[in-house]
Amino acid sequence: MTITLPNTIKSEFNGYNYLASLMEDLKNCEGTKITFDFQNVRFFEANLCAIFGAVFEYLEDNNNEIVLVNIASRVLNILRKNEFLIPYGYEKAYDNYDTTLIYKKFSPYSDREFYKYIQEQLLKKNDFPSHSEMLGKKITENIFELYENARTHGLCEYIHTCGQFFPNKTNRPLHFTIVDKGINIKENVSKFLGKNIEAKEAIVWAMQMGNTTKTGSNPGGLGLAVIFEFIEKNKGKIQVISSDGFYEFANKKTDTRKLNYSFDGTVVNIAFNLNDTNHYSLIEEDDFENIF
Repeated sequence: MTITLPNTIKSEFNGYNYLASLMEDLKNCEGTKITFDFQNVRFFEANLCAIFGAVFEYLEDNNNEIVLVNIASRVLNILRKNEFLIPYGYEKAYDNYDTTLIYKKFSPYSDREFYKYIQEQLLKKNDFPSHSEMLGKKITENIFELYENARTHGLCEYIHTCGQFFPNKTNRPLHFTIVDKGINIKENVSKFLGKNIEAKEAIVWAMQMGNTTKTGSNPGGLGLAVIFEFIEKNKGKIQVISSDGFYEFANKKTDTRKLNYSFDGTVVNIAFNLNDTNHYSLIEEDDFENIF
């Protein structure tokens, strides 16, 4: 089986729609040689390797053979720099301009490794918006909560992460993407509320501060309160894809849509604006939800 990839794969509605279709088409393949042909690909946002990693996890679990061919040099270099291609016979390339966050998959019990990844791959990235040490800790805790949600809600085998800095784009965005292929938000929220709701509405519900499907002594939603306020002031964006739901928060506006295909699990992509020259800190050390 040969999959010919499209010309452009971006972190936007059409890109996620395509990747959801890819997962839907391939997740039940067994014992097949699957060739991914990159001959048409001219622009690929490498943070989306996290989604490809989740798709490839399905394929490898079902004893499929994965082959990647005809990768243009520009795309090839990026996918060697972020180490996504290493398991498929390619050597690592040195990232001279520090534009990649390496692709990595974590087990749900790799807490220390994931925490270290956030610190070293994301917050210490050159030109990451200036912030206080305390705020940096809260951002780390917020992102770690995504990992925690994948573990407790998704019940998945791996959490996939990757990122990419685009210095030539408007706002010089740094994308950080985290993906699991476990139980999706629609299923979790519908079960918790006792009624079937659309995936995009389930994501909106999960985004509201205070809403959670967790029970017990450690409740919490997606845990993004600080990130949301930081992204709003930083003029970045947050995207969530789960089941057939698409959610985006940017420029103080929320956009929700229905995908044509269903994505098993959840994708969260956070884009930080690295054109931002402001310095950020918490108003008070004991006030963790207000930033100035």
